[in-house]
Amino acid sequence: MSHALLTGLARTTEPLTALRRFLALDAVVTGANGLAYAVASEPLGRLLGVDATLLLELGLFLIVYAAGVGYLASRRRPPATPVKAVVDANLLWAALSIVALVAWLAPTTAGTLWIPAQAATVAGFAALQWTALRASGR
Repeated sequence: MSHALLTGLARTTEPLTALRRFLALDAVVTGANGLAYAVASEPLGRLLGVDATLLLELGLFLIVYAAGVGYLASRRRPPATPVKAVVDANLLWAALSIVALVAWLAPTTAGTLWIPAQAATVAGFAALQWTALRASGR
């Protein structure tokens, strides 16, 4: 990903600001997703063809995870090691989503569309965060 594209996406030429913005966006999207899974696990489970208990547990996990990512985003200079852990966790989530889709879930059509879409979104956050972290020289 080029520095010009990163600058355009983050609307800043400052890599640390870009990193904080990408972390914040990740926290908001992940938190909203987690809240939806936790609050509406039954109807979303039926819609997606995914066990409601699994969605509830994932939702609670995502809420906690989003809070941690949001905390990192609030730091003036997010430490590199925790940011790398977020990137790694995002990549792991994306990969496990696809493995789950292929190996053990039997989703509805909506779930078959949703699972790879959210995996791609999470992988996109990882790429943006990693690129911004590298651009910051850290």
